[in-house]
Amino acid sequence: QVQLVESGGGLVQAGGSLRLSCAASGRTFSNYAMGWFRQAPGKEREFVAAISGRGVFKYYADSVKGRFTISRDNAKITVYLQMNSLKPDDTAVYYCAASRVVTMQLREYDSWGQGTQVTVSS
Repeated sequence: QVQLVESGGGLVQAGGSLRLSCAASGRTFSNYAMGWFRQAPGKEREFVAAISGRGVFKYYADSVKGRFTISRDNAKITVYLQMNSLKPDDTAVYYCAASRVVTMQLREYDSWGQGTQVTVSS
């Protein structure tokens, strides 16, 4: 497992942008696919984006395609989520997670950060 710490959340107006970061521990970071998930109040945690260990493969939820970009810097053992054109529906706690396979399936991720709050005002 790896330890993960998210940062970069906050309050932003609709149409604005935020960049989330997720710093990982460990020297085998590139062996892990990384994912971003989010959970809004009263809703289940849902997939947002995922990236393979070397950043070759990327997957996005339909709701964020064209607006969000996932990336990683293995030298800095950090994964990012650039969020543009934010909408009030994007309001949620955002979590990063690590998996041995690149997947949209929440159950395949076995290491999780504590989450960072993103609030988009209308």
